[in-house]
Amino acid sequence: MSNEAVEVMEMEVDNGDENKERGNWGSKMDFLLSTIGYAVGLGNVWRFPYLTFRNGGGAFLIPYFTMLLLAGLPIFFLEVSFGQYCSQGPITAWRSVPMLRGVGYGMILTNYFVGISYNVIITYSLYYLFSSFTLDLPWIGCDHYWNTPLCRGAFDLCTANNDSIVLNATYEGKCTNIANLTNDEFNIYNISQNADGTYDLSMYSDPIAGLRKSPSEEYWKNRVLQEADNMNETGGIILELAGTLALSWLIVFLCLIRGIKSSGKVVYFTAIFPYVVLVILLVRGVTLPGASKGIQFFITPDWPRVAEPKVWLDAATQIFYSLSAAWGGLLTLASYNKFKNNCYLDSMVVPAINCATSLLAGFVIFSIVGFMANELGVEVEDVADGGFGLAFIAYPEAVARLFPSTLWAILFFLMLITLGLDSQFTIIESVVTAICDEFPETLRKRKMFVTLGACILGFICGLACVTHTGPYWASLLDSYSTTFSVLLFAISECIGLGWIYGIKRFTNDIRCMVGNGAVDFFFFRWWQLLWTSITPAILFFIVMFNWLNWVEPSYNGPYPVWARAIGWLITTSAVVWIPVVMVYEFFRNSGSLAARWRAMSNPSDEWGPALQIHRNEAWEVHKEHGTSMGGLLALPGGLGMQYTPGPDNQGYENTGYET
Repeated sequence: MSNEAVEVMEMEVDNGDENKERGNWGSKMDFLLSTIGYAVGLGNVWRFPYLTFRNGGGAFLIPYFTMLLLAGLPIFFLEVSFGQYCSQGPITAWRSVPMLRGVGYGMILTNYFVGISYNVIITYSLYYLFSSFTLDLPWIGCDHYWNTPLCRGAFDLCTANNDSIVLNATYEGKCTNIANLTNDEFNIYNISQNADGTYDLSMYSDPIAGLRKSPSEEYWKNRVLQEADNMNETGGIILELAGTLALSWLIVFLCLIRGIKSSGKVVYFTAIFPYVVLVILLVRGVTLPGASKGIQFFITPDWPRVAEPKVWLDAATQIFYSLSAAWGGLLTLASYNKFKNNCYLDSMVVPAINCATSLLAGFVIFSIVGFMANELGVEVEDVADGGFGLAFIAYPEAVARLFPSTLWAILFFLMLITLGLDSQFTIIESVVTAICDEFPETLRKRKMFVTLGACILGFICGLACVTHTGPYWASLLDSYSTTFSVLLFAISECIGLGWIYGIKRFTNDIRCMVGNGAVDFFFFRWWQLLWTSITPAILFFIVMFNWLNWVEPSYNGPYPVWARAIGWLITTSAVVWIPVVMVYEFFRNSGSLAARWRAMSNPSDEWGPALQIHRNEAWEVHKEHGTSMGGLLALPGGLGMQYTPGPDNQGYENTGYET
């Protein structure tokens, strides 16, 4: 009996891992939920709704779905297919095009930078969750030690007995007894005295209404962040936040302790629970007074806005980052699939669910925003916000007005935590997988310790984000770590696989996994056109538009010069690996310029499917359809022969190995 037949029998008997050395997902659902959890993140809840109302309401969906088809889906499908075919992480996957291995290094650094800041968001959510286990939510009212005279409720507290008023901004909102006012001040504030000695305040209004801050904003700024006035005032570590930061990293480590085997089970809760909460919040939200006004504001199209280039740029950027494409995470998750998994179908289903989730979140958020506008007597646009402003200021204030407020607060922050954890699992798994795949003999069996080291280092680096200047650092990491790098990685993937590796060869790689039917269908040519031309052109336009219209990020004013220098160092430390590795590969190889180019642009000997049975099949598929698999037929260390197309696209090249 041949070795191949024995291997097939062993795979049929064992319903577990196909790849014994590296491991596979426990089931198809493990992969789908992990991918959905990774793609559906905090941006779906706090960024998409805000961008939609800011860019023309329902009209924004036209550029949004157009960019989904032209940029988001192609990169998503490319990465999932790429990772599943070779069963390698973001670095070793570039055995396909060795000169682009720097893309993998850049992806890992970018993931780690984002992972540090992302876990800080989980830290904030954990803090709010623990603070919610009380009958009186701490961000309600203006009578706490962290509140200031500018707190919105301070005006009502001051004037409650009709014997005191708030003075103007000169006195910083000081509450003063009316009896102590001068005659001129009576006239200034439109106060008169009745015959019975009481005061008539009917013509008096809050003189500093425009400077007021909500109780939830003061809780966020003064109690949770304890924020410094500028980035030069570091202060000490906030111990409560440091404790929740440690807890968040501990949760990540425990869920990844067995890699995908453990995280693949955790996602059954973390990926599904947010949908349960969103549906509950939607049902509650649409029944609130003012909800219809908020939803109408969200979906009403402003058609002229569609003609604005900035709207299309926002749509492309949002769909690209929403799908988490070109970060290496999709490649990592797909690398644990079984070889014959239908990655084509997966690449259609997950983005569809992701976009549907964004729309669902939009209805949820704006039903609550409409309610808040109704409660405060202001316009919807005065309440609508995105990012931290929505998650930790506007929404906590909204749930404080619902009954029972404690329950709604717990549900909301649990949802934020699970949304964050799903993405964080893949971010750290991508880093760990890449390192272990780079050094398989020494680190693959010690993967748990690599994960532990990544989490400990992440915690240490994250301590800067829980000082009094922590928000500045978190914003700096978020602003500079992904602005250009991820787009450049995506362009490199399109050029590397579409042009250097070869679109026909890459198509046959996919053919090996999903069969002839899908690949030979005429529509598949559309994917080839996207990968080689349309998608990289759109991404290049986005990069250039961002560069030409670049405005330095800021937080509470411009960053100091030294902070901006650190920001650009973060950006360049990721993308610089692309040219560095190209130069290294050029000088590492010998011979003429043409010989060096062939060596650095052609697949290495190890490239191809991870298992011999699939290499044999891929070899025949490529041979039948006029391309080469690229690597050796037998894995290095074994015996084999390399196939390369001759003038008639047929022929074997004897490499000194035997079959």
